[in-house]
Amino acid sequence: MSSNLTIDEQFQCLKKGAVEIIRGDELKSKLEKAARTGKPLRVKAGFDPTAPDLHLGHTVLIRKLKHFQDLGHTVIFLIGDFTGLIGDPSGRNVTRKQLTKDEVLKNAETYKQQVFKILDSEKTVLDFNSRWMSAMNSEDFVRLASRYTVARMLERDEFANRLRNNQPISIHEMLYPLVQGYDSVALEADVELGGTDQKFNLLVGRELQKEYGQEPQIVLTMPILEGLDGVQKMSKSLNNYIGIKEPPKEMFGKVMSIPDELMFRYYELCTDLPVWKIDLMRQDVSNGKKHPKEAKMELAKFIIRDFHSMDEANRAEEEFNRIFQRGLAPDKIEERQLEARPERVRVTKLIAQLGLASSVTEANRLIEQEAVSLNDQKISNVKAELDLAQPGTFVLKVGKRRFLKLVVGVGS
Repeated sequence: MSSNLTIDEQFQCLKKGAVEIIRGDELKSKLEKAARTGKPLRVKAGFDPTAPDLHLGHTVLIRKLKHFQDLGHTVIFLIGDFTGLIGDPSGRNVTRKQLTKDEVLKNAETYKQQVFKILDSEKTVLDFNSRWMSAMNSEDFVRLASRYTVARMLERDEFANRLRNNQPISIHEMLYPLVQGYDSVALEADVELGGTDQKFNLLVGRELQKEYGQEPQIVLTMPILEGLDGVQKMSKSLNNYIGIKEPPKEMFGKVMSIPDELMFRYYELCTDLPVWKIDLMRQDVSNGKKHPKEAKMELAKFIIRDFHSMDEANRAEEEFNRIFQRGLAPDKIEERQLEARPERVRVTKLIAQLGLASSVTEANRLIEQEAVSLNDQKISNVKAELDLAQPGTFVLKVGKRRFLKLVVGVGS
C-alpha cells in the first residue's frame, strides 16, 4: 500500500464528517504501522439487506469506506445476510419484523450491483456473514454467547428504554450485537464503520476481539443523514429518501425539495467536496453572493454525477428549469390509454386510479390546494368531471413533478 499523505493528513481525511473515533490515537498508530509494514488495514462496514435499494443515507458510510480505500487500505463491504434474518434493534422501540431468507438474498443481490457506484469493485472485498455464522453448530453458538453478559447487553439504550416501559425484548434481538461483534472477529477487522445508532454494536466487536485474543478494532461512527423532511432519519419506509438507482430527474427534484438549512449537511456527507470549499459556499450563501437555490442545484448535480453521469446531471437540471422556472411540461411524459365510453368520471377518482394520488381523499386535498391542472387549466372544484365519451388527449399535472398524458380513444 502507498499514500502521498502524511499520517496526520490521512487522519484528517478519515476524520472528515465523522462523529466519533474510538480511539483516535489507536487509529494513528494503526496507520503508522500500515505505512511502516506495507500491510493495509482491514476496514469493515456491514449492511443488512432489509430493503432492495440503497439510498443516500447508506452512502454516508460507503463514501467513508472509499476514503480508506483511496488511502490503500482493504475495504470489506459485509452483507449481513445472517444478521438480516434477526433484524437490527438499533433505534427500535419494538421488535423488528423478521425477513425470510429469500427476501434477504434477493435484496443482497441488488446491494452487490449498487455499492460499486462508489467503491472500486477490483479493490473491494465483498463478503456475507452467513459464511461463518451458518457454519456454527449449537455448541459454537453457546460458547460465543458465553463471551458477553446480560447486564452489559441491557446497558443498550433501546433495551433499557423498553424495560422501563414494560415493552417486550425478544431473546433473538440480544443476539444481534453479539453476531455483529463476532463478524469483526471472523474478519480480523482493524476498523469498523457505522452510524451513531450502531455505536453499541461496534463496541461489542471491540470487546469480543479482546476475548478472542485480537487487537481491538477502531470504531468510527458517522452521522445519521436526515431525510427530505429535514427531521426524520432517511428511510424508505418514511418515504423521505433519495434512492441511488432513481432516475436523474427524480433525484434532482428531490434534492431541490430539501430544506435550505439541511443543504450543507448533504454537501458534507454526500459529496467529496473539500471542507474549505463547502465553508466558502456557505459564506457566499450567508452574505448573499450566491442564492441558496443555485447552491442546491449544484448539490443536485454533484450527487447525480456520482451515480449516473455529468451529462445526465446537466439534462436533469435543464428538465427541472423547464418544468419549474418556465412552467412547461417535461419532454417525455408517461402515457396511459383509456377507451372512450359514454361516461363522466370525477377527476379526483381518476387521479387516484391512475396512481397520481394515494387516495381520493388526497386528490381532493390537492385540488383544494390548487395543485391539479388539466391541459394547463387549474382545477379548483373537487366535483369536476372528465367526459370520456369523446376521444382526445389530456395532460394531467398533479403537484410540482407528476405529469401524465391520458389518451382517450376508440378501442384503445
